[in-house]
Amino acid sequence: MESSYASERPAGAGTAPAGTAWIGMVVFAGILMLTLGTFQIVEGVVALYRADFYPVAPDRLLVSTSYTAWGWTHVILGVITVATGAGVLLGQLWARVLGIVITAGAALVHFGFLTAAPVWCSILIGMQILVIYALAVHGRDVRPYRST
Repeated sequence: MESSYASERPAGAGTAPAGTAWIGMVVFAGILMLTLGTFQIVEGVVALYRADFYPVAPDRLLVSTSYTAWGWTHVILGVITVATGAGVLLGQLWARVLGIVITAGAALVHFGFLTAAPVWCSILIGMQILVIYALAVHGRDVRPYRST
């Protein structure tokens, strides 16, 4: 069985160079995306079904909208983040690119939700910055898994 973690090379280009230690950072980013997506889904469900959980009125948020709109935004972004995290773990190029875009978007959404849960959103934004760094800087160390 061939490892999916090696550098990208065209077919027939000879043997691939040994993987780098940064592959672990990309795997970490994929696992973190699965975790962040799950957290975001939970955050969205809480906003949908228990808006009184958050101590701030919806009109005091950075983007003044209902908790229902925030909830659906978090749920949709969370589902996309989980699916993209699975793609990153499988070494898919589309997942690395989409992962950077979705994670940056999720960080902006959490910034807008900052007044509702300041500590929680700050932690998630910091974790999302780690994901963006890992995918942008070390994403090339991973290639798709191909069964032989």
